[in-house]
Formats: sequence, C-alpha cells, structure tokens
Amino acid sequence: MSRIASVLLPMPLPEAFDYAEPEGMDLSLGDHVAVPLGPRVIRGVVTALRDGTGGNRPLKVIQGRVDDPPLPPGVLAFVEWAARYSVDLPGFPLAMALRGLRHPPAKPDKVLVLTGTQPARVTPARLKVLAAAEGVKLSNSALASAAGVSAGVVKGLVDEGVLAVDFVEPDRGLPQPDLSLPPRELNPGQAACVEVLKEMLDTGGFQAALLDGVTGSGKTEVYLEGVAAALQDPQAQVLILLPEIALTQAVLSRFEQRFGARPAEWHSGVSPPRRRQVWEAVASGNARIVVGARSALFLPFKKLRLIVVDEEHDSSFKQEEGFIYQARDLAVARAKIEGASVMLASATPSLESLFNAQAGRYRWLRLSARHGAAQLPDIGLVDMRQTPPEPGRWLSPPLIKAMAVTLQRGEQAMLFLNRRGYAPLVLCKACGEKMKSPDTDSWLVEHRYTGRLVCHLTGFSMKKPETCPHCGAKDSLVSIGPGVERVEEEARHIFPDARVAVFSSDTVMDAEAAKALVATMAAGEIDILVATQAAAKGHNFPNLTLVGVVDADLSLRGGDLRAGERTFQLLAQAAGRAGRHEKPGRALLQTYSPDHAVMQALAAQDRDAFIEAEMGMRQDAGLPPFGRLAAVIASGPDGAALDAYVEALAAVIPNAEGVEVFGPADAPLALVRGRRRKRFLVRAERNVDLQGFMAAWRARAKVPNSVRVTIDIDPYSFL
Repeated sequence: MSRIASVLLPMPLPEAFDYAEPEGMDLSLGDHVAVPLGPRVIRGVVTALRDGTGGNRPLKVIQGRVDDPPLPPGVLAFVEWAARYSVDLPGFPLAMALRGLRHPPAKPDKVLVLTGTQPARVTPARLKVLAAAEGVKLSNSALASAAGVSAGVVKGLVDEGVLAVDFVEPDRGLPQPDLSLPPRELNPGQAACVEVLKEMLDTGGFQAALLDGVTGSGKTEVYLEGVAAALQDPQAQVLILLPEIALTQAVLSRFEQRFGARPAEWHSGVSPPRRRQVWEAVASGNARIVVGARSALFLPFKKLRLIVVDEEHDSSFKQEEGFIYQARDLAVARAKIEGASVMLASATPSLESLFNAQAGRYRWLRLSARHGAAQLPDIGLVDMRQTPPEPGRWLSPPLIKAMAVTLQRGEQAMLFLNRRGYAPLVLCKACGEKMKSPDTDSWLVEHRYTGRLVCHLTGFSMKKPETCPHCGAKDSLVSIGPGVERVEEEARHIFPDARVAVFSSDTVMDAEAAKALVATMAAGEIDILVATQAAAKGHNFPNLTLVGVVDADLSLRGGDLRAGERTFQLLAQAAGRAGRHEKPGRALLQTYSPDHAVMQALAAQDRDAFIEAEMGMRQDAGLPPFGRLAAVIASGPDGAALDAYVEALAAVIPNAEGVEVFGPADAPLALVRGRRRKRFLVRAERNVDLQGFMAAWRARAKVPNSVRVTIDIDPYSFL
C-alpha cells in the first residue's frame, strides 16, 4: 500500500473515511474521487493523505479520480470549521460546497458547417442558406433564422451532404469587469470610507469593517469602489452576499454600470446547468465577481480577496433548515481562513456587529447623511387607539388622508405589511374552529388570488372549503386579520382610479419578475405599492414619497429576544424607501403602542438611544452579544418516545461553569408534519466553549431511531 487517503463524503457521516490510493493515481488534497461505500460508489473529496506503509488493516481502494476542479485548501478548511462551529456533521457543509456539481457538464452544441459539396438543385432559398453559413457555425434553427428560410430548407441541405453536423464546446467564459471605466462622483464621506477599504486591501490579510450608513447614503457606491480596488490584483475574486433574490437584480445592474459586465449570479433562481458553469468559473478563477445568496459562501474561490455582506442585519442570512448556520458570521470566518477582507454593510446594523465595531474588532465606517440633495423622511406615529380605521378596514384616516395628498401631487405611496396572503387566519364563526395545516400547529393563510388556504411553514395547500370541516356549517368561514392582498383590496376600494400592485414572494416568483416590477414602479407606472419586506430594503424609487406601515406592532409580538431590534431595523428600512431623491419623504406608522421604546426611537430617528437601551437590556440578561445562545430541538412522531429521550437528555447535562440550560419544553409550534417537537435553550457566557459543551452533551444520550435532534448555535427562530 503506497498511501492512505482520507475521503470526506457529502453525507451525514461523522468523519472522513480512509481508503487505499492505487499505485500511480498521485492524488492531491481537494481532489474529487469515486469510492465504494457499501454497495454504492460515492463521490468524495480527499481531505488528508498519509503514508500507508506498515498498515495493519485492509482498506477499500479508491475506484477513480473524478475529473472536476479540486476544492482549494481554503474551502476544505472552511467546510471543517463550519461543521465544528455548527456542531454538525462535516458532510453537510461539504454537500453545499459540491452543490454546483449536481448537474452534469453542459453537452457540446450541435452546429452545422459547409462541407464544400454543391447542392443538386439551386433555389433562392438555398442560396440564402449557403451565404449565411459561410465561415460560421450555427445551429439548425439559428441558421434558418439568419437566412430567413424555413428549417425544412436547411434540413434538405443536410440530407444532401451540403451541410454537416459538427459539435463544439459551449462557451463557458464569463464577461470580465472593465476596471478602466470611471466611478461615480463620491461625496467626502463616501470617499473617506473608500480610502479605508483601499488601505485594508493594500495591507492584506484578514481585516473586517462595518459600513454603517443611513438609508440612501450611498453604501453600494462605497463597496463598488472597494471591489474595484480588490480587483486591481488580476487574480483576485470578490463575493457579494445579498439576503433577497429581489435585491440581486438591482445590485447586478449597479455592477454592470460600474464595470461594464454583469457578475456571476448564485441563488435558487439560477438554473442547474448555469450553476455548474458558475461553480467551474469560480474554481478556475474566471468568475471575478460573484453576487449571490448565503450558500455562495461555499463556492470554491481560487483567490478570494473581499467579501461584502450587504444588509448584514437581515435575518434571511440565517439558514434554519438542513445545515443550520448564520451566513454573516460564516462570512467573517471564511474571510479569516482565506486571509481576505470582509465588509458588513447596513443602515441598521445588527447589535452583534455594532458590538464588534465598538470593541474595535471591526473598522467602523459611518455615513450619517443621504447622498446628494435627498433628506431622511419624517416619521410620524398614528395612534390607532385615537384614530382607528372604519370597522372591517385596516387603513386609518390619517394615513388615507396622507395617501390622497400624495396621489394628488402625482407621487407614489407604499403600504408596508410584512404578511403574505389575504388573511393570516381563517376560522368558523359557528364553532370557532381555526383552520390549520394537517399534522401541524401552523394556521392556514388565505390567499384570495388563488382561492386557496396555504401553510407557509410546510407548503400544504388546499382549496378554501364552502363548509367548515369541523362542524359542517355552510358559508361560516371568515377571514381574520389583514395580509397584503387584503390591504390591496382596501386601497383599490378607497382609490379606485389608482394603479395598485402587490410586491411579495407570492406575486414576484423569481428574479426576472422582481426586476420587472421594480422597473415598473421606478418608471412611475404604479401609484400605490403594497409590499412585504421583499420591497422594504435596497430598492430606489425616485417618486416614492410616502410609506405607510399598516401594522407597526406586528414583529413586536411573541417571545423573540430580538423582537425590538428586528422591528426597529425593518421599519427603519421600510420608512427609508421614501424621499430618496429631491422630493421630501414621509412615513406614517400605524401602532397601538405609540409609547413603546421602539416606536419612540423611530419617530425621533434616534437610533443611538434605542441601541443603548437594547444593549443595556441584553447585557443585564447575559444575552447576545454579551452572552451566547444555543438551542436543541428534538422531534419525533411518537410523543412518549420523544418525552423519554428529552428527559434522558436533561438528566445528563454536563456540569459547566457559566452555562444555563432551560427546558425541555414544548416548542411554540409543537407539531410540524406529524412530528412532536421539544426544545432546550442554552445560555452561556462569552468565554465558554459553547460548541464543545453542546457536542459533549449530545454524545451522552443515545438518540432513538424515531427521534431527530437538531442543534442551533445562535438561534434566530424560537418556534
């Protein structure tokens, strides 16, 4: 035996497996190999190589090398780090790193070429084909189109041997950024931030910065110039992470204007063949700029110099299913492993990032004013106890009046409600039964556009019944509460001549639809936009001067420790859509709690006061960023077996200084897809090895086959 290769498989396995390397294979770290696992042959990645001389155990032999670009050392180190940090199996992050290879390589394109043989019969149409085919290679349909003839004419020439079929490799190149194009003019604040970024890049090595700028201050222009500086190195690559596909299109356009070429995209809306093409271009170094969702962190960058996390506060960066991770935190870790710079950008930074900036761990770059002549919008509170809507309505008289004035001026209004569908709850007025998803505690949301009731947790969907499934009463099901569809209905009723549209994930199904709706709004072809958070950040609508928040208290409800922070961030971002150009903007927040600290801070536009109060509360309670949290979620179809397991787990909690464990308790959503759910919550001091504690604890109790256990480090969801 020459060498032993440790091969990590993209499967739920605890470690890499050892295999014998065949003579002459000459493997390297990161190579893709095919290895036997039971009766199957699996793709894996070589993570270690060592001398096999003197080995005393027989090993299965690697069957072959897979001809794909090897994973760079930085990716291998990142995969291992991410697994340890998340207290999960390393095969899960490896599967994410290999996601782009799930689709086979693009097949060669079939084209037609002239053979030199003359046609037996010459017609005007055939002469056009011969002229169009001279010196080029085109597909059948492309050649027919170029010649202006039918496909049958081309086929006839193929049958006669005048044209022959050839195969060419598809163009896998990506357009390269043009660094000679001039940047936009920057104001002094932006220019100062760019100079700091350039200094970071010139110094080299790992450095982190927080770009903290109010809405409309020009943060994108700052990091565009940071990208330009990073790309002065001809081999450097840059990653831009965004929380929403809808935002991707706007940012791509900005990059195209600045560099003359669109960056590579990486998100769920990208087709599998294109995803493989991007993966290979990243591995080869040909993809210089990548704009993508959180999973782009696992791409095999050859020389990563800069990572930008835009809207770094956004909870969408938290992956809640499968391999659980916080992309903002992993972006910092990836930059450290690669020796790259990382910049976190937001108008409402997370308390964790602000804490690191205050402590000097991050460079703190601040933009306190909007770019150009634009001013921050005035924010007013509408006390719904004093001026309630009409019965069965959701828009208050002050908001309706402000909308009327806005529309009379020829300006646009946005009604913001972060709730999809028509109504969040449907119940029977005869028996009180609430419509729920089968085997799940989640309420069914009415979607009146489609006439269906939908579970946003499991995806279950059913046609809205005419009778109550519980008591059989006819026409007894009533809609409770508003969603964006219901607000749109009300807006159309009040302003029948206004052009009204809805911007949510139900109406904007993919990136192209988002791009089209944003363009329509920006062109002034919509008067009232009813929107969820999909439109509340990152978009720039020149004629939008009024934002009305329909239910400002919505995200304050529940037991989420980040409720105040999230509400402040979301509403500040939504209000920030107004008045981004010369016309002044205004935001009205409908609230039943106008005296709440969050509402008062928003109305006064005093972010610092809110942060100071929130930080004080977190510090007193030992909560992030002053402490650390982890959750254990156990689920199973058998309630008795689940109870027995969590009781056994509670009995073996390790003794550790600075750690508190709460639970087990029923999860707020105690039943999902037929599985009962129990939760533990762990709070630890910052100096505690929380991952080590969680791994040791989990290992102390055997998990029954019917029970599934998930560990969530730094949880964002408490359901």
